[in-house]
Amino acid sequence: MPYHVEIPPRARPTDDDGYLEQMTKAIFQAGFSWPVIRMKWPNFVAAFEGFEVDKVAGYDVPEINRLMADSSIVRNMKKTRATIENARLIVLLRREHGSFHSFLRSLDGQTYEQRQKTLTRTFKHLGRTGCFCFLYCVEEEVPAWEDR
Repeated sequence: MPYHVEIPPRARPTDDDGYLEQMTKAIFQAGFSWPVIRMKWPNFVAAFEGFEVDKVAGYDVPEINRLMADSSIVRNMKKTRATIENARLIVLLRREHGSFHSFLRSLDGQTYEQRQKTLTRTFKHLGRTGCFCFLYCVEEEVPAWEDR
């Protein structure tokens, strides 16, 4: 029986918050049931305050404790901390490039493998499959699933 992968919908985010949300979704889906994450996603959006980059970048112990106590989301400390750290990285990239989208454009001309290496080394808990899903979902060029 062939391996079946349910490919999520694609939509280019309109702002950095949207990129953080899509990256976080890819991270939380990795190694977990994608349908469960999709079902709980509205709760993630509420718990992470709409994934507003500046708000999430400012999270500290009280917000982490709040998230770890929230049974409406998947409570994974490493992935939660990664989301906060990734928001902080987006803030830094925004200072250098103007926006996360502009940062992605700075990777134009690189092969998929080079872009993947840059993203997985830069962002916390973003592995190869999560990177593929993230790039696919934000309408970036990716190879066919079987070729990745």
